[in-house]
Amino acid sequence: MAHGIRTDSHTSYLNDSRDWRDTATRYALLPLRIFLGITFIYAGVDKLTNSAFMHASGSGSIGDLMRSVRDSSAIPALVDMALKNPVGFGYAIAFGELAVGIGMLVGLLSRLAAFGGALISLSLWLTVSWASTPYYYGNDLAYLMAWLPLVLAGAPVLSLDAAIRARRRQRSGEYR
Repeated sequence: MAHGIRTDSHTSYLNDSRDWRDTATRYALLPLRIFLGITFIYAGVDKLTNSAFMHASGSGSIGDLMRSVRDSSAIPALVDMALKNPVGFGYAIAFGELAVGIGMLVGLLSRLAAFGGALISLSLWLTVSWASTPYYYGNDLAYLMAWLPLVLAGAPVLSLDAAIRARRRQRSGEYR
């Protein structure tokens, strides 16, 4: 120490700053994962518990919704396919949202869950919210974009996927 000046405090500050940034980076997708997981679970449960939704026709039904968006959708053939069995389509969407939401919330098969969420959001954007003007009023496009980082990164922390990876590394004797 020359002239009584501490030289280690600057290094300590840099390490603390780097540690904080590394931690923030590692946990950056967690809020998105929680939000999308809860939202998709809620959406699935809402559809399954809505007495009007799971019907082929009638106010608030999946059938009437599909018929109302058919002519304004980007892919009318996709809507026509849903209209062949609107109740089955409604259950497929609801159970798909539940599976995606649960998978994302617990972080199990998280890339696959995120891909499923992206596909659901893409199909809803191309059908239900396609005619939203301006485009950013339709929330399905925003959900599609929100899923993409999770498709790429998965759930690297606080997830069953991470626990399974850690256990595999431990069993194989690989340490990081």
